[in-house]
Amino acid sequence: MVLGIGIDIIEIERIQKSIDEYGDPFLKKIYTQTEIDYSLSRPNKYQHLAARFAAKEAIYKALSNDTDTVYSWQDVEIYNEVNGLPKVKFYGELKDYLNDGKEIKISMSHSDNYVTCVAILTSTRNAS
Repeated sequence: MVLGIGIDIIEIERIQKSIDEYGDPFLKKIYTQTEIDYSLSRPNKYQHLAARFAAKEAIYKALSNDTDTVYSWQDVEIYNEVNGLPKVKFYGELKDYLNDGKEIKISMSHSDNYVTCVAILTSTRNAS
């Protein structure tokens, strides 16, 4: 059963400008160290950072229908499996959220100027 859906789109240049203007404080406010290390190691680093930003926004929108938990940007981490599939890991107040019979799937896409992400929150329990 679908519990929430979220979508976000952002200009890659907007993230690049924020990083150029605010530097490390911006990066450390929004991203986990794993996300920073991964993105900065990629040829299109701003595209990867923008994709993770859009993913976090989309996830927040999907979760907003199901929880009142307050969490920080770093409580949501986007990482890639070996095959490139993006996955989500929660920390802090959200750490055990997905262990409660819930699953979140994301899909990210990009063009030269924009990235987008869709997040779908589902219940892994059978409806009664």
